[in-house]
Amino acid sequence: MSADGVGLVGMGHAEPVVLADRLERRFGSLVAVRDVSFRIERGEVFGVLGPNGAGKSTTIRMLCGLLDPSAGSATVVGYDVAKYPELVKARIGYMTQRFSLYEDLSVVENLEFYAAIYGVERKRRRARVDEVVETTGLGDRRKQVAGTLSGGWKQRLALACSTIHEPPLLFLDEPTAGVDPVSRRAFWERIHAISHAGTTIVVTTHYMDEAERCHRLAFIFRGTVLDIGTPEEVVNRRGLDVVELEVADPAAATAALEADPGTEECGHFGRILRVATRSHDARGHVTRVLGAAGIDIRGLNPGRATVEDAFVSMVREESK
Repeated sequence: MSADGVGLVGMGHAEPVVLADRLERRFGSLVAVRDVSFRIERGEVFGVLGPNGAGKSTTIRMLCGLLDPSAGSATVVGYDVAKYPELVKARIGYMTQRFSLYEDLSVVENLEFYAAIYGVERKRRRARVDEVVETTGLGDRRKQVAGTLSGGWKQRLALACSTIHEPPLLFLDEPTAGVDPVSRRAFWERIHAISHAGTTIVVTTHYMDEAERCHRLAFIFRGTVLDIGTPEEVVNRRGLDVVELEVADPAAATAALEADPGTEECGHFGRILRVATRSHDARGHVTRVLGAAGIDIRGLNPGRATVEDAFVSMVREESK
């Protein structure tokens, strides 16, 4: 039994921190999430990837105990989210893209407030606030009013507030939306530092480059999971082969390639055309198609298939 008198489920060392089993959430006739299942192991950075409206945030809100599942079940940090949502909320950190800060309070006042809300012991509170200020680089802004911080610094403060109680599990819901690239990169370094210290992290994003920073991913589209695995696994399972080429007439080359059913994707990157196929011979495919169209190839080099390539390929297949 736990200190709350509630039986903990699945908290042995080999048990997952999150276990979702056929989760579903309906809003009237709209099914926002359907049959979602996955497990998240202790210490992972687990990405939930998908376009806007895919069901990512709804899934996270169910796992946080903020929304009741319409069907299915989930165990989070040892508790059934439907039976014990308040116990789940007390043992997790949760940060949204809207940065739930009190903008008329200073940096330190926000941290002290969240420390009290999360139940950090009074005798530990001051030391914990000082510790978080130091590790997040907020020292020079201790007394600055939160509302006057830039987006990147608000993001740092929001992360500090959501981890002030040192939760074993941290949910980040689109945490880098609207933040500049430098701040995004610094934020991800901080995420991995928190993970290395033992916290499990679940992050939703529609930024495909961020997905490559996760240990494992769940691809969600139209409320269902398309694939789960490491970035390398999900890319390899799509069987994509990529080449990059230069041609005299990019518009004509694009038209010819896109008209051929063997082309998975053809995209412009400056003067370079990037072509993906599922034929395992993108070079041969491009040479054949453009040769038949009478288009000269000036340069042709192998490329690397990315998480974005895999996700776009899956979504296009599901959308047919």
